[in-house]
Amino acid sequence: MDFGISTFVTDEGIRPDVLGEAAEERGFASLFLAEHSHIPASRETPYPSGGELPRVYYRTLDPFVALTAAAVNTSNLVLGTGVVLLIQRDIIHTAKEVASLDLISRGRFAFGVGAGWNREEMVNHGTDPKTRGALLNEQIAALKAIWTQEQAEFHGKHLDFDPIFAWPKPVQTPHPPILVGGASDAALKRLIEHGDGWIPNPAVSPDEVRRVRQQLADAGRGDMPSQLFGGPADADAIKQYADAGLDHYGFMLPTLPEAETLALLDEYARLAAAFRAE
Repeated sequence: MDFGISTFVTDEGIRPDVLGEAAEERGFASLFLAEHSHIPASRETPYPSGGELPRVYYRTLDPFVALTAAAVNTSNLVLGTGVVLLIQRDIIHTAKEVASLDLISRGRFAFGVGAGWNREEMVNHGTDPKTRGALLNEQIAALKAIWTQEQAEFHGKHLDFDPIFAWPKPVQTPHPPILVGGASDAALKRLIEHGDGWIPNPAVSPDEVRRVRQQLADAGRGDMPSQLFGGPADADAIKQYADAGLDHYGFMLPTLPEAETLALLDEYARLAAAFRAE
């Protein structure tokens, strides 16, 4: 099992360029960043983990900008989103951002996507929460068309555009891996039909990981990789997820100043080394 870093990069913590370089120096395989465009002041939708919404949700940097900064200071680190709220984005602009980052990073981008949970945030972007799943499915299909066709077009219920030219194309063939978040029936159907990998969060237990892995195998997608976004720095949890068949474990890194972050990265690297030594 590989190990990576999952975090919220904000204006109050370590810079993404410094973070990427430090993660790669310590042997981590990936850096995955969360996205929220904004947090509505109404706060009607409850935080899925319960309690008050953590401060980092209000202050995230744009993940494509932050990951580009990390790309410049690294050579091997996989750079990913955990997850981009695609239903809140213009699909043509996003296609260009993904392809540009894949080009700048020399083919090291992994595109984690999800349907999101904050209904007020979606509505502010003009998205109907009731149809967000169907929209996301069409968006993924449209992205693949834009990335792989010289003249791409798409005609769906929620997205519609006539033939377009759009460059750059991604470095990775046929495109960067699309990692689908979520564990609901709809999310798993999306994963099987449209995904290249699965990106659960810690709300998904090791037992659930085991169940989903079996479901993927039954659907002929048993070779699909899975990676956890935001796992605890706990040896028992790491072992349980590894035993369940998880391929990649992303430690949840709190958003802290540089010196404190580097100390935590050292601690996580020791945990990863201890697991490999067993």
